[in-house]
Amino acid sequence: MRTVLQRVKSASVTVDGELISQIGKGLLVLAAISKDDTEKDVESMAGKILKAKLWDDDNDPPGRWKRGVMDTGGEVLCVSQFTLLASVKKGNKPDFHQSAAGIQAKTLYQSFFKKVQGLYEPDKVKDGIFAAMMDVALVNDGPVTIQIDTNPPKMEDPSGLGPSIASPSGSTASSAVDANDLVNNMTRITKEFKIPVELLE
Repeated sequence: MRTVLQRVKSASVTVDGELISQIGKGLLVLAAISKDDTEKDVESMAGKILKAKLWDDDNDPPGRWKRGVMDTGGEVLCVSQFTLLASVKKGNKPDFHQSAAGIQAKTLYQSFFKKVQGLYEPDKVKDGIFAAMMDVALVNDGPVTIQIDTNPPKMEDPSGLGPSIASPSGSTASSAVDANDLVNNMTRITKEFKIPVELLE
């Protein structure tokens, strides 16, 4: 699941010229459900957005990034936004294959919205209309805009040794090197670069 949080002074949703929801100071939450999301993802995200520290405290001087929306008594406006998961890696036309299909997306989005209400004060959590063409207006406070993913991208090569390791025979081993192979290669390299004792005297 992916959300984009915008700290706002005010925000509103209008559909076909009719005002659906509006909030004052608080968070506008654009939310997208991916095809791999589960109830666990939406529950985790609901807690995350309410705890995100996007406001300063009231100390003098103020402490930066100390308070979440619940600490400030702010409001939350949730808006379904499947386009957050678009990809333009191939060509220029957006690809939405990572987005969940209609029924799954609607069920999990509504579950997400209910969980946000349940974790906070229901009358302070507003909603748009799922799958509608919405006009979203806001006054961004800061501006402050951040993205949160329940499954953030993983490091492709946490070892920092590159995609492959040379084997003793001179051939290149696969990037899928297990821990023992990595240790053996590192040990071999260490032995090859020993410094003669006389150079240390």
